[in-house]
Amino acid sequence: MSSINEKKGILTVNTHIKKRILGVAIATLGATPLFAYAQAHDAHSGHTATPASSAPADAASMPGMDHSKMNMPGMDHGTMNMKSTPATKPAEAMPGMNHGQANTAPAATAHDMGAMNTSGGEMDHGDMQMQGGSAPPDARDPDAYSEGYVRNAGKYALPPSDALVMSDMHNFGSVYFDRLEYVRARGEEWAAYEGEAWYGSTYNRAVIKAEGEVASGKLQESETQLLWRHAVSTFWDTELGVRFDHAQGAPNREWLAFGFKGLAPYWFEVDATAYVGPSGRTALGLKAEYDILLTQKLYLQPSVEVNFHGKDDERWGIGSGLTDGTAGLRLKYEVTRQFVPYVGVEWSSKFGKTADYARAAGDSKQETRFVAGLSFRF
Repeated sequence: MSSINEKKGILTVNTHIKKRILGVAIATLGATPLFAYAQAHDAHSGHTATPASSAPADAASMPGMDHSKMNMPGMDHGTMNMKSTPATKPAEAMPGMNHGQANTAPAATAHDMGAMNTSGGEMDHGDMQMQGGSAPPDARDPDAYSEGYVRNAGKYALPPSDALVMSDMHNFGSVYFDRLEYVRARGEEWAAYEGEAWYGSTYNRAVIKAEGEVASGKLQESETQLLWRHAVSTFWDTELGVRFDHAQGAPNREWLAFGFKGLAPYWFEVDATAYVGPSGRTALGLKAEYDILLTQKLYLQPSVEVNFHGKDDERWGIGSGLTDGTAGLRLKYEVTRQFVPYVGVEWSSKFGKTADYARAAGDSKQETRFVAGLSFRF
């Protein structure tokens, strides 16, 4: 019985010892952060805090902050100097840690960072302007022009009477012959021409269109139009005016003309004109052509033209409906943009009553023509 009691006493004593050891361990763990904080706080025990300012919070400037005497194991910064613009209120010195002077003041207009020297090299920012200030002396002049040339001045400037202000304020002119060619068909030869001349501004121009055929030194047939051309969009113009027809052995014809021309999608050049003449005569002409580039200078130019008339004109050998059509293919070479020689072939056909008039006159209703000519402009 006594041995049992002795064992119980030993267990009780051991329990008390375990509780004490556990309590000491818990106290030690809890006191360790406080002890570390006390050591860190003791190193700065000589610091004097600067009273807080009652003014609104502003940016602080710290001139002359010297860390050269701060020793941090494993990190050697040598000398680090940070300079700023002078502050209005210096703070009290903090013995124990040499920071120079720490001042709290309203935000300065600019911060000047001096030299930052480290043991591995030197970083010198000089006088760095963080915002505002003048441009550096070698900055590009935003108002300068290439090679010193300026608008409306210098040897390339136009005289005051021709100086360009707006593109539609000045008049220009041009002459363009699309076809000036030699034609051979059915053992016969003749010359053909088609072109236009215009004068005016970007939006409004006076235009002369002309086409015809010359054989044996005589003008066999011609068509001349006087038009006013007006731009209605970037790629399209309207045309309004009159047309005069002349032919050997036939009376002259006059027409009122209204149409449009321009560049259709996919780069098709289109010209469509409707005509109204005396005695109820009406007509419609449609033309289209396209350039197929083989090289930058060599290209194929297919073209097609058809004509319709509203009534018969026996003296001109024209019937009503679809009267005639021509399809051509020309191979052109641009020596320059203004000078383009070419060779080609055309297929021409007459239809309906117009073909009947041609057979009655001893002409063929279909023919193949070989052409060689020149396109030019100036």
